[in-house]
Amino acid sequence: MYPKLISIGSFYIPTYGVLVALAFLAGLSMTLRLSKRLGLPSEKVTNLVVYCAIAGIAGAKLFMFLFDLGDYIRDPGQIFTLQTLQAAGVFHGGFIAALIIAVLYMRKQQLPVWQTMDAFAPGVAIGQAIGRLGCFAAGCCWGRECDLPWGVRFRSDFAAPVPLDKTLHPVQLYESAADLVIFGLLYWYFGRAPRRGNVIGLYLVLYSTARFVIEFFRVHEQSLWGPFSLTQWIALALLVLGTAFLFGPRERTAVRTPDPEHLHA
Repeated sequence: MYPKLISIGSFYIPTYGVLVALAFLAGLSMTLRLSKRLGLPSEKVTNLVVYCAIAGIAGAKLFMFLFDLGDYIRDPGQIFTLQTLQAAGVFHGGFIAALIIAVLYMRKQQLPVWQTMDAFAPGVAIGQAIGRLGCFAAGCCWGRECDLPWGVRFRSDFAAPVPLDKTLHPVQLYESAADLVIFGLLYWYFGRAPRRGNVIGLYLVLYSTARFVIEFFRVHEQSLWGPFSLTQWIALALLVLGTAFLFGPRERTAVRTPDPEHLHA
């Protein structure tokens, strides 16, 4: 782990924050590139990305509070700690909040819902791949103990409350690798002009499946609901939604062939 990218005395730049910023920029760049191929207005798409990012942060924090509501009720002071401020929150909460805001914005601005979500899906995946590297650098979202040769140990007190000097599953890297593969598949699939809504549907199916499996190797501070964690139940629900998107009757998307000069710009 490498929680501090630059440190001068008491001043430091957190690696997590830098990587999250890079994740946002990478996702925005990819979304704008794909939306241009669909003929979508760049200004509206850029605004939508910003609104979704804000909603995503708020939703992730809200779900984090809800998942650990008992702890925050017993000690309300935790809400205002640096640890809570730096915590990434619950991704699915952020995704659901961003999805709601996105649908409302697209309808208000008369953006084609299915095509816009399809243009967003690969950008979300590449952003997640980079963002999870930030989680690994910060030591958050850690895995269960293991004795595998690729297990990792965190040694910086800055990463508390992650267990130090214990060999853990590098679940952050598992998910980052999965997200990178998902991005590649989505980008390839997008170019094949699938039916509208199929790219976002495929993203939901692939990511939810990966997240459901990876959750078995993560430490859960939240209680289980039956055999699974609440995060896994949400992943299953989004998997069903993604499957419905994939098999819904819709027209094929007209995707413009990228300009070779644009690709090498």
